[in-house]
Amino acid sequence: MPSTTTTTSLGYAWRTLSVVSLASVLTGLGGSAINVALPEIARHTGADATAAGWILLGFQLTTTVLMVVFGRLADLFGRRRMYLLGLATYTLAALLAGLAPNAWVIVAMRVLQAAGAAMLLTNSAALVSDAFPRERLGEGMGVYVASFSIAGLIGPTLGGVLAAGPGWRWVFWFNVPIGLICLVWGAIVLRRPAVARREGGLDWPGNVLVLATLGGLLLALSEFTRLGWGHPAVLGGLAAFAVGLPLFVARERRAAHPVVDLRLFRERAFAYGTLASFLNAVARMGMLFLVALYFQAVRGDDPVQAGLKVLPLAVAAMIASVASGFLQRLMSARTLAAAGAATTTCGLAVMLAVMSARTPYPAVAAGLVLIGLGSGVFLPSNTTAILDGLPSDRLGIVNAMRLMMQNTGNVVGTALVLSLLTAPLPAELHRSVFAGTLAHLSGGAVEQLVTGYRWALGSMAAISVLTVLACLARRRSA
Repeated sequence: MPSTTTTTSLGYAWRTLSVVSLASVLTGLGGSAINVALPEIARHTGADATAAGWILLGFQLTTTVLMVVFGRLADLFGRRRMYLLGLATYTLAALLAGLAPNAWVIVAMRVLQAAGAAMLLTNSAALVSDAFPRERLGEGMGVYVASFSIAGLIGPTLGGVLAAGPGWRWVFWFNVPIGLICLVWGAIVLRRPAVARREGGLDWPGNVLVLATLGGLLLALSEFTRLGWGHPAVLGGLAAFAVGLPLFVARERRAAHPVVDLRLFRERAFAYGTLASFLNAVARMGMLFLVALYFQAVRGDDPVQAGLKVLPLAVAAMIASVASGFLQRLMSARTLAAAGAATTTCGLAVMLAVMSARTPYPAVAAGLVLIGLGSGVFLPSNTTAILDGLPSDRLGIVNAMRLMMQNTGNVVGTALVLSLLTAPLPAELHRSVFAGTLAHLSGGAVEQLVTGYRWALGSMAAISVLTVLACLARRRSA
């Protein structure tokens, strides 16, 4: 029979998980709803392909470059404070985005929202890891990751219904009441940290360098397909990365309290685990957007129909995420991560094999289910393998490093998908793709877009194979 102390501790762990999961549903709903509603937002705000792309990329880029900063701040000043501040920031930005007069104001509010999301994401897995006993961590992490799948299950349909009914502004405004509920529940549940001396300080030069270096790289990767390699913005981003990277490495090696502990990458298990996070994100990121846009731009469906048709991915991911925690009682998290990555690869291969302008829906659904099952198993298992056993005062920064690599993969994957998707099309048709109206134009344009889909899916499948190899290499090193 478990002791009273253990039962109380486990009770707090599940309450903490409820706070984290509710906030994860909030941020996940926001992202998946916008993926489906983006064509409607673009039509009503007059957004060109650049503005439409930056509604997605601006959020991802900002979240990524702020991860390590907020991870270190959370270790220094407390995860509870940072988490609640993140909820307040995210909710306020959603309110303001719904009031935006044009697409570029939406981009600005999405950047502010991304700052709040970075505070939340950096601390979510760390809060779960800190609250759960080691032997039950897999279950907690599985439910936490499943919360994103629940958002993926509801978000596409919700985004389509809101965009087609009350209007695109409600794609942002629905976040506000949920955010306020999360904020109140978090303030009640999360324990105030004990007053203690926290060792270390904030490496301001390192933080500035990581913002400039990573931000420059992601800006260049996001914009080179539209502007070309010779554009000043792209060249400036590459220059910031080329100059900033050696300066950053030199600074972190001699910093007393580095923002990124480079010594962690000497451990092969950690290095391969973060590499797998990066590659998996590149391979699967944009899949929801890619398929929702396929049904609108290629098949001529409305946002509601498109949202309903991508549900198999989210359902499969949710089921697999919850099951992964219990499967970790039977096999190691590293083995499950490799199996999940392999399943995702199979799903992408199916999508590539069946892709056409007239693909039967069951064939698309089969590929989506495999990708969902693979992602649902990989994400919690890989996160558990990286965070398990770490001391509490290092969870924030290590989780931030994991998320930084994962979100860098998200931005790279999104930029890759968007560039390959539209590459076969003339520049003047790019706006029709993002507005979801290409299906109403000539059949030749649709076939060109399908070619872009094949290029994108082939690249994603190849990168997913590399994810499997990274997972296998980690198992051997362990």
